[in-house]
Amino acid sequence: MQVWRLLRKKICVFTCMNRWWLILLLCGLSLCASAREYADTAIYQGLSVKLDIAMPILESVRFAGKVQSYEAAVNVRLAKRFYPTIEMGYALADRSADGGAYKGNGGFGRVGVDMAMIKKGESENNMLVGVRLGGAYQGYDMTNVLVHGEYWGERVQDFCDQKRFDCWGEIVAGCQVQVYKGFQMGWYVRMKLLFTRNAKDGEVMPYYVPGLGFRNDFNWGLNYYLAYKF
Repeated sequence: MQVWRLLRKKICVFTCMNRWWLILLLCGLSLCASAREYADTAIYQGLSVKLDIAMPILESVRFAGKVQSYEAAVNVRLAKRFYPTIEMGYALADRSADGGAYKGNGGFGRVGVDMAMIKKGESENNMLVGVRLGGAYQGYDMTNVLVHGEYWGERVQDFCDQKRFDCWGEIVAGCQVQVYKGFQMGWYVRMKLLFTRNAKDGEVMPYYVPGLGFRNDFNWGLNYYLAYKF
């Protein structure tokens, strides 16, 4: 009888221990599944810093250094598909034509978001489309400008220490590829639409807008980036 009781006691202890091991195993599996699910749906998935090398090279060749622009960008990858982006830069222009001269410089910035066209997979290689809102503030001088007036007729005038803010929108398309570990490369083609088209009273419109290019209602742009993802 005592042997039977002792055997029953050991069986109960063994069953109880197995039950706890089973509970712990199920909890562990549940935690692993939750962690995996979170990893699959994690919103923040890295930050990239980009430096444009296309515009300095193209403008140096085309304008012999008379027009120069430099820019860098930061974007964040969210939910494998969206890339909120901030772009900042500096540009200058020093041109002469028909006896007149223009000299200006200033900073510019853009904010917007890109969307990956390839939805699935963990790959950083992707085609991107997006939108931007850009703005630039600059100072500029225009000298020997031929001005037409009803009273004085034609005359030459200088406009110095001019200040102006311009705003525009962009539609961008491009791609990015991962070259080695965190190193990336990519390009953008930009279609730009100028919003601020009217001059204030007594103001002369600038010949060049940092970040936009030569002053036109529509403009095109090209960037080629070297980037690193953290």
